[in-house]
Amino acid sequence: MGFPGTWMTESESVVYRVVPKCACSSIGQIMFYSDHGRFFEGDIHDSTAGLHKWAQEESQPLIEANVKAHKSFAFTCVRNPYTRILSSFFDKICGIQRNGKRYRGNLVPMLVQKYGVQVGGDDGRQEFDQIASFRRFLLFARDTIRFRKPMEPDIHWSAMSGHISTFIVNGGRYDHIFFTERFDAGMQVVLDNIATRHPVDLKAIPKFNESEGHGPKRLHPVEDYFDDLSRHLVWEIYKRDFQLFKYDFDNPANKMPKGEIDLDEVHAKLGD
Repeated sequence: MGFPGTWMTESESVVYRVVPKCACSSIGQIMFYSDHGRFFEGDIHDSTAGLHKWAQEESQPLIEANVKAHKSFAFTCVRNPYTRILSSFFDKICGIQRNGKRYRGNLVPMLVQKYGVQVGGDDGRQEFDQIASFRRFLLFARDTIRFRKPMEPDIHWSAMSGHISTFIVNGGRYDHIFFTERFDAGMQVVLDNIATRHPVDLKAIPKFNESEGHGPKRLHPVEDYFDDLSRHLVWEIYKRDFQLFKYDFDNPANKMPKGEIDLDEVHAKLGD
């Protein structure tokens, strides 16, 4: 199994378990900058050099050796499940991707046909009922996660606890898990605990939001997208995420966590 979704600086100063839709573009660019004194040109997800990634075969033995011996500071980042699934919808389902095409080819036409989801036409720019379409997409996301139908769940909407657990189950241990909503404070803890080849000033780092501009703008407050049934589905999919990462299930309008993450609890509950 190894350590899928794990990135490490070439200097091995730090190890990061990627969780999609949780500031991973910014984190990857900061890691790249800390080694090279420059940012990667383009989307950091497209880099094939300058940063060790589990998806690059030559990186795998280095990452595995480091993580199993806990040689470097290891961390990940989480986000409110309500805003994360909304972001996935607008970016991946409604948006046109970097390659100028729809995400995953036939996924969107299937959603339109089977679930009645609207996405703003061929270019994603036409008006549509965002709330009704999102709720239908949420039903689809639940079906993929609970029943693995009509397809396997996608990494962008599968639960954060699932991503985070593979690192623990295969022999890794996190030193820090922080909130996207308090990004600078959380990332500063990482930087304070590692030696970087190039100093990183978080206040001077641009925000790398690679999904921005892919899809239509969200027109309504977060809470308007989640009626009673939607919240039931969200709990079904993300119950562990709310509990472990201390987010407020009862109030979709509150994107901030209600408490601090207990690392021992995370390791105990996700290490089974």
